[in-house]
Amino acid sequence: MLRDVMGKTFRLLGYTIQYGCIAHCAFEYLGGIVVCSGPSMEPTIQNSDIVFSENLSRHFYCIQKGDIVIAKSPNDPKSNICKRVIGLEGDKVCISSPSDFRKSHSYVPKGHVWLEGDNLRNSTDSRCYGPVPYGLIRGRICLKIWPLNDFGFLRASPNGHRFLDD
Repeated sequence: MLRDVMGKTFRLLGYTIQYGCIAHCAFEYLGGIVVCSGPSMEPTIQNSDIVFSENLSRHFYCIQKGDIVIAKSPNDPKSNICKRVIGLEGDKVCISSPSDFRKSHSYVPKGHVWLEGDNLRNSTDSRCYGPVPYGLIRGRICLKIWPLNDFGFLRASPNGHRFLDD
């Protein structure tokens, strides 16, 4: 009887570990659900919107200009940020605020990206902390799930003029 109970307990423990490993791999490499907070991505993503973030793009270096990504905050590694990729390594980016009269530019260094929120007047982004290492990117947001009336793929940046072709 004790042997039977111990066998069932170890079998249950084995299944739990197996499924835990599968779940970890799914969330780490495939993607997951993210609840966004803060005004920096308005009007594209509102406070408390729920989105799906896929993680394969970062593993295969498929992040492109215009993508919205989840990244570890360069200022606080315990928190994540949601921003739009404005520049990739080697790209020329505008580093001044929209209200600045004189515009200044810089180049994104190798292994980094330039991230900005869509709400330029209310966003702490690369204009404050500089280029973000590619390794801090956790995933690319590809789908808005909630609210249901906004369900679907995300629209283009309202700040398309910030993308420089030089």
